[in-house]
Amino acid sequence: MTEEKPPADWVPEAGPAVTSRITYLEMAERPAPRRAPPPLTPHALMRVEEPPPAYFRWLYHYVGRDWMWLDRRRWDDERLAAHLAAPGYGLYVLHLAGAPAGFFELVPHDGGTRIDLGLFGIAPSYIGRRLGPFLLDQAIQLGWERGPARMTVDTCTLDHPKALVLYQRFGFTPYATRERLVWPAGPTLRKAY
Repeated sequence: MTEEKPPADWVPEAGPAVTSRITYLEMAERPAPRRAPPPLTPHALMRVEEPPPAYFRWLYHYVGRDWMWLDRRRWDDERLAAHLAAPGYGLYVLHLAGAPAGFFELVPHDGGTRIDLGLFGIAPSYIGRRLGPFLLDQAIQLGWERGPARMTVDTCTLDHPKALVLYQRFGFTPYATRERLVWPAGPTLRKAY
């Protein structure tokens, strides 16, 4: 592991860095639709057109707060706005009975020949309702509709313990791993939400 320096918002009182093992996965051909059962609750999967950075920040924290999702919270507004406005970027939010229950993003790379499932998560209060398989099936189908040569995703040991198994069950295969330090949120990020 390379020597990583703490981010600017970190202070010693926030606690030490945590080591995380990242697994990178890929899918080289479109799978047959799994048709994971949809939620029984009234639901809608909606693409957010022109997502406002403030909404994305809230959604990212809402879904990822228990899994130390901090990287994008550390991005400044300019960097985040550019990411959200990139050509082909797609943010999809699953709503259950009108409330956001999870989301994913599809990010094109290499001229669209690779689609990355950049983020994927279920909100804490909705975990355990079998939404993960349904949402992942939707993400995979929407990703492959874009015509890439492959799809990628990554997960780490700080994510939900079933994340890696779920990705593999749906056809993603690991191709690389690496260790990384994750620094706890400093006071400026902790009070943001």
